Amino acid sequence: MSASYEVRVAEDAPDREACFAVRKEVFVGEQGVPEDIEYDAYDDGALHVLAVRADGVPLGTGRLLYGEAAAAKTDGDVTVGSLGRLAVTREARGLGVGAALVRGIEDAARARGLAAVDLHAQTHALGFYERLGYVAYGAEFPDAGIAHRAMRKTL
Repeated sequence: MSASYEVRVAEDAPDREACFAVRKEVFVGEQGVPEDIEYDAYDDGALHVLAVRADGVPLGTGRLLYGEAAAAKTDGDVTVGSLGRLAVTREARGLGVGAALVRGIEDAARARGLAAVDLHAQTHALGFYERLGYVAYGAEFPDAGIAHRAMRKTL
């Protein structure tokens, strides 16, 4: 597969539907996350990013919560965004799509004046996020039956 793709903010309904389709494929289909907890009340107000191949095929997605929506996930600190729901399709793994999505989310966070970005990483992905400058803190915890660690990057 060609590595030609773009990362953009999901501005319209078709883009958002593509984001949700990638999440369903990865989290629900591959990882067994129950569909009723994969989508939540945060989705409506979140900024979603989408990676798409040149021919329009969606390759990955992620979301940024900010302001009051992020406060519950950042110990009340509205200057910190919350990166979540990062997913890359099986066919696109290894092409740099995940890192490009994280950079897109960080750019959106900077544009909103945020000082840092937090995330809850599946423990198998800690190295990926560490290579992008995130630092783990706190104890390991389960989320949807999968082990996670909290991480933060100052922007």
